[in-house]
Amino acid sequence: MSDLLIRAEGLTKAYGSKVALQDVNLSVGRGRIIGLLGPNGSGKTTLIKLLCGLLQPTVGTLFVDGEPIGTHSKSVISYLPDRMYFADWMKATDLFDLFADFYEDFDRARAMHMCAALGVNPGNKIKTMSKGTKEKVQLVMVMSRKAQLYLLDEPIAGVDPAARDFILSTILTNYNEEGTVLISTHLISDIEKVLDEVIFLKEGHIMLHNSVDNIRENEGKSVDALFREIFRTIPVEGGGF
Repeated sequence: MSDLLIRAEGLTKAYGSKVALQDVNLSVGRGRIIGLLGPNGSGKTTLIKLLCGLLQPTVGTLFVDGEPIGTHSKSVISYLPDRMYFADWMKATDLFDLFADFYEDFDRARAMHMCAALGVNPGNKIKTMSKGTKEKVQLVMVMSRKAQLYLLDEPIAGVDPAARDFILSTILTNYNEEGTVLISTHLISDIEKVLDEVIFLKEGHIMLHNSVDNIRENEGKSVDALFREIFRTIPVEGGGF
C-alpha cells in the first residue's frame, strides 16, 4: 500500500468555455484530515466529483489509492454530497440495508450507535426529518464505512452552531485512521481545530497546500486569518469567507 492516497497531475475540468479547475497538481497522503477551502465557484465541488468519478477530467490524470478513477476507487471512497439524495419514503434503516448490500466495509452496528449519539431515530422516514437531521443521517451513512478516503462536501453547513462540534467529534472518532478525510467547507474557524492540512482553491487553481502547523509557525496566524488575507477581496461573514 502506497503512502500516497490522491495524486493529480495537470488536472483540468472545463464546462464548455468555463474552466472550473486549471492544471491542478496535487499529492495527498494517508491518515490526514484536510480542509478544502475556497470561495463559491473556486472548484471545490468539481474536484470532489472528479475524485468520486461523477465527472471526467477534460485534461490530466487522477489516481486514488494507486489506481485511476473507476471501480476500485469507488469501493474505497465514502462521499457525503452537499445535498440530500435519498428518497423521502425511505427510513434510515432502509438506507442501512442498501449500504450493507453495496459496500462490504459498511458497519451497521456503528451506524446504529452513531444514530443514538446524534439523537436520530433510524426508524423514522426521511420525509419526517428536519433538514439538520437528514444531514446527520447522511453523515452516519458515510462515516459507518471503513473507507480509505472520505469526501465531505459542507458537512456542517446545515446544522446549528451548537451541533457543529458534536458532528466534528463524530467524524474524528469514526473515520478509518489509515484513511484520509477531505472536508470542503465555508466554516473555516469551526473546523480549523481538527485539520492537519489545508488546500486553498481560487478560480480553479491551488493557491496553497500546507500543514496547519506550518502555517501557524511560518505565517504566525491561524488558517482562518490567512484565508481572509489571501481572499480579502471577498466579503467575510461569521467564520466563512
